[in-house]
Amino acid sequence: MSAAPAVDTVNGIVSPPTDAETLTMFQPATPETLQINEHITTHPLAARLRAEPGVAESRPHLKIPDAMRPHNLTGGVLLGAGKIEVPPLSLAHPNEELPRLTQIAYLGPSLCGHPGIVHGGLLATLLDEGLARACFPALPNKVGVTASLKIDYRAPCPAGSYVVLKAETTKVEGRKAWVKGWIEQLTEDGEAGTKLVEAEALFIEPKGAASMARIYSGA
Repeated sequence: MSAAPAVDTVNGIVSPPTDAETLTMFQPATPETLQINEHITTHPLAARLRAEPGVAESRPHLKIPDAMRPHNLTGGVLLGAGKIEVPPLSLAHPNEELPRLTQIAYLGPSLCGHPGIVHGGLLATLLDEGLARACFPALPNKVGVTASLKIDYRAPCPAGSYVVLKAETTKVEGRKAWVKGWIEQLTEDGEAGTKLVEAEALFIEPKGAASMARIYSGA
């Protein structure tokens, strides 16, 4: 019996949920999370992106096996009431020569540095992950690690905010991919909101990447 969680974890890595399956896996447990989830999934920005050719819609954090989530920062420890209330919704264009990604999330009141202001380190973490996911499809084995990450903070992010992360791959050379992106406040109509933080990053596919687990991309 003690081996069962390990077996489930291995199975989850070998056969992760598809993008489409992740869209039905989250079940809101409270009226508040139901409202947040509906706001994100039915928002005009999500609807516009969903209608674009070649878009891949998913909740990538839900590809992580259940047994691994307590040990994952944004997909486990920081996901839940008062924090990242519902799994962020990702709408990506992975098949473009320079892939891009948009992610919509809600950041609750328990993620603060200063009272009422979301911790800048959390925003940096979201950008690190979001920029990585944007460029992974352009790398030979669809996986990479952060080689550099430059962050510029533009405005405070109020706690209890809906935010949009936008990431664009700018250059790919073999195992290297350069990406730029930012987080902005989500407006009612989905047009550009107040830019909160910007970033530029370089990701490098490590040697031996062909044998690495694909817990996010499923590639």
